[in-house]
Amino acid sequence: MTSAVSASGRIHAFDWLRGVAVVVMIQTHSLVLLKPELSRDALFSWLVRIDGLVAPSFIFSAGFALALVQVRSARSSKDVKAQRRAQALKTLKRIGEVLLVASVVNTVWFPTWREPKWLLRIDILHCIGLSLLLVLPLLVGLASRPQLLRWVMLGLAGLVFALSPLAEHVDGVWAIFATRKVGLIDATHGTTFPLFPWSGYVFLGASFGATVGMLQPSSAGTSVGATLRAEAPLWRWWALLWGVGAALWATDGFWREAYPPHDFWANNPANAAQRWALVLSLVALFRLIEVTRPASTTSRLARLVGTFGASSLSAYVFHEMLLYQRHVGVFTKLFRERCDWGTYWPVLAALVAATWGCVQAWDRIDPRLRAWLAKKRTPAPA
Repeated sequence: MTSAVSASGRIHAFDWLRGVAVVVMIQTHSLVLLKPELSRDALFSWLVRIDGLVAPSFIFSAGFALALVQVRSARSSKDVKAQRRAQALKTLKRIGEVLLVASVVNTVWFPTWREPKWLLRIDILHCIGLSLLLVLPLLVGLASRPQLLRWVMLGLAGLVFALSPLAEHVDGVWAIFATRKVGLIDATHGTTFPLFPWSGYVFLGASFGATVGMLQPSSAGTSVGATLRAEAPLWRWWALLWGVGAALWATDGFWREAYPPHDFWANNPANAAQRWALVLSLVALFRLIEVTRPASTTSRLARLVGTFGASSLSAYVFHEMLLYQRHVGVFTKLFRERCDWGTYWPVLAALVAATWGCVQAWDRIDPRLRAWLAKKRTPAPA
């Protein structure tokens, strides 16, 4: 049996993590389609607990991918400085696209043309983009020293999570980045995903990405046992992160009392630890499947989930438009607060399928649009 790792060293487990997170995200936002009285059901409460893993999965994966790219780029080039500079510029462009899409989404939902203050509303895309901007200089500067980089990232993650309960009490303009309390933008809205604690997951993901970046990609024909032995540093780091998370989770009572009154669900380190321990459990499960069952990476289900994982940004935008937007949001128009459990699941399946179709169409349009724009920017020959 051969290893599931390609010669390029691609980690499909993170594509699957993002892909599953996209599906669960669509389900999360679709809860508005249920009749209000169903919110008292045990199934509803169970879904809400599962839904709490969506944001950490996306943010952790973003940090992982960025660190992995930077470390591998530094290791693969003879001209390290030039390669890192080129990779950093490419990454900055990508981060800029994320922040641009985030602003467009705010413009769709709120009257930003009349009231520019709505551009300051930080949702998950803003959080990811800003967190990556914060971490990028460190990743570029330490990419050639991944051992040090992963410890620096872990230390910063710990600092963010430790300060999060205290950040609730920040006042002034900085509160937009530090707390999600209502009233920062207007009387009913505030920041949805402030940098405390959510940027901590970027730092955690970056520590994991730096660790994976130190490993050599497996060649075709490598046995499962050999792959797992070669990945021992990855699994040791996974065990460290998971063990710390489990220990904090198990001592949540202590951490609840260690801080002044605060929003335990959003900001307590023990609750954050619970989320990252569960996300890491999914990463481990997907990685073991990937390594021990190589054919799984080419299965129909893996391709479907992988499509969402590789196109999570467009999937985020399209499903929100289909669900909420007043002109094209047919699902809210037809089903908002009208579904029982029997009708909810077929409607959800239809929304997932519609989102997938939009993502597939955009994946065909996007490269052609980028090529056209690049051609427009290229000066004509003299």
